[in-house]
Amino acid sequence: MIINWYGEGCFKIQSGGLTLLTDVYDSKIGLTPPRGKFDVELKTLISWPFEYEKDVPEGARIIYGAGEYEIKEVVITGVPLIKDSSEKFLKTAYKVEIEDMKLGFLGHISDEVSPESMEIFNDLDIIFLPVSGKPFIDQEKAAKLLKQISPKVVVGSFYKTPGLKRAAGDWKKFSDEFGQKPEVLEKLTIKKKEVAEQKGVKFIVLKI
Repeated sequence: MIINWYGEGCFKIQSGGLTLLTDVYDSKIGLTPPRGKFDVELKTLISWPFEYEKDVPEGARIIYGAGEYEIKEVVITGVPLIKDSSEKFLKTAYKVEIEDMKLGFLGHISDEVSPESMEIFNDLDIIFLPVSGKPFIDQEKAAKLLKQISPKVVVGSFYKTPGLKRAAGDWKKFSDEFGQKPEVLEKLTIKKKEVAEQKGVKFIVLKI
């Protein structure tokens, strides 16, 4: 599995012949979104009324909201973030089962996860989580959440990066709260065997 980051909450996960994207943004934010064909995109935040994207590649699928989905033997479970949602927008977290690994995408989370949702995320191998603080989950709460979930790998998202037009925090306070310095990579290449044999937890910061 190969994981690339394009800034904010946008990741590209490549596994065999499948390409999964998360939270693709508009280039107006100052960054360059991924290009090319993909099989599925997960939306962790949508605004109402939601308009399905134009120019979606043939055969590709956009997923938003709670539910269970299966695409090319990849199982996806959408979990509503009720405390974070409103009449204007919907936030969703996802669990993705791929390559015999379990990935959790907490997207735009800004509050604690409900006990019911925690049950779904308590066996993750890799979690993708905002680590920059407001307007997302507080860094102290994020560190506490991870200690409850105990994933093998933590991949940060929504932190400050060159070119980003909005004001964003960095990952350093989270690193202090979590008690671990990150491994900074251009991309993350990982296999189930490596995760299974790994001792402790890794904090990963990716470059664009």
